[in-house]
Amino acid sequence: MNSKKTIIAIAFASIVMISCKKETETAKPEAATTEAPAVKKPIAAANVQTASFAIEGMTCAVGCAKTIEKKLAESEGVEKATVDFDKKLATVTFDKSVQNPTSLTQVIEGVADGKTYKVVQPKS
Repeated sequence: MNSKKTIIAIAFASIVMISCKKETETAKPEAATTEAPAVKKPIAAANVQTASFAIEGMTCAVGCAKTIEKKLAESEGVEKATVDFDKKLATVTFDKSVQNPTSLTQVIEGVADGKTYKVVQPKS
């Protein structure tokens, strides 16, 4: 009985680790760089816009949601980006003179292999 529990626990841990492996591997080369983060220009209050995106394809909070959040936050004209794994929702505050919902959708869908994540409901 005790060995069955151990085998089940090991199998579960393996599945969790494998499901996030692809996203974590793509994040490793970026973590190795030691470049200073680029200083972003402040956004004029008149140009600030917020949009939300429902995202399909995320399998974990660390390898998926955080990777998407980081890519969005690094994008030019983005002031703030948050990705809620439980709600499968990204919320982005950006400069509408630099970015738009279509270009942000392309950033999200381009993360990882370009086929993993799909924006299903962009909202302004």
